[in-house]
Amino acid sequence: MLSSHLMIGEITRPQGIRGEVKVRPATNDPNRFYDLDRVFLKRGEEYVERSISVSRVEPDAVYMTFEGVTDRNAAEALRGEFIYIDRAHAVQLPEDANFICDLIGCEGVDTNGRRLGRMVDVMQPGGNDVYVFHGPLGEVLVPALKSVVTEVNVEEKRIVFDAKRLNEVAVFDED
Repeated sequence: MLSSHLMIGEITRPQGIRGEVKVRPATNDPNRFYDLDRVFLKRGEEYVERSISVSRVEPDAVYMTFEGVTDRNAAEALRGEFIYIDRAHAVQLPEDANFICDLIGCEGVDTNGRRLGRMVDVMQPGGNDVYVFHGPLGEVLVPALKSVVTEVNVEEKRIVFDAKRLNEVAVFDED
């Protein structure tokens, strides 16, 4: 089952004395924060909606204030919090694209039934993403190429790879 909310950033520290916080964005387009006026903070198992105001966006940081947070001490209390949006307000992805958070935890198998393990990370070195699996074969790195990935089913948490192409392009680091 897919999460109802997507994490889009982490509050790293207060900025100044008037309640502003610095956020490390977890999105490919930090400018999308300008379109937001409400986000969610997680409290236990619940997502609590909060009003925000974004003051500026830099390539690796977003500066914002939360309604009711008016001084540095209140901003400090938010340090380390993750910021979420609900799926209704998520960016529309192109066909055959998935949110990284939906891929993490997927079971990887090849077309011969060989189990790669669970996806633990997606590296983005530029160019193609690289899927990182941990499992019975140790750590396996698989480039996200259309010729390798035959099926992605995030609802069932399963990714299938072409066995022949996988053996040609994957890096197997057997422990």
